[in-house]
Amino acid sequence: MVNLNRYNRTSNDSIGAVRIKVKLTNAIDEALISRRMLNPNMLRVCETEALVDTGVVRTVLPILIVEQLGLRIRGQRIAQYANGMEESIGVTEPVIIELEGRETTEATLVTRNTLLIGQTVLETLDLLVDCKNQRLVPNPEHPNYPVMRI
Repeated sequence: MVNLNRYNRTSNDSIGAVRIKVKLTNAIDEALISRRMLNPNMLRVCETEALVDTGVVRTVLPILIVEQLGLRIRGQRIAQYANGMEESIGVTEPVIIELEGRETTEATLVTRNTLLIGQTVLETLDLLVDCKNQRLVPNPEHPNYPVMRI
């Protein structure tokens, strides 16, 4: 079960909100290009704004971005919202997520109309949320590169 610990927000709900620029790339396209099986001009990329939500575990993409990136929905997961409601939602192929000069790859969830960056990306990229200044900052212990705990 995936916990999407939020309710339906409106675009005016910006108190304490951290919005960031994010670049999303179809990881399958990139792999095919590196193997010379796909023309580099065919790489599907989306640069947009995302809302950082520490109550969400995984990154959530709107269906329009999933379609723009040409991502296949590989399966379904049960998601639970903050109000307790549960529903089955799609899980995509891998997506390369670039933000704040760092990148990671993960399968994403498909729901809503808002692109949400969740805990797994923040942990992997070793970024912290500065709510006061509404931004992401590198972990002060590793300001120049992400370090993963194992």
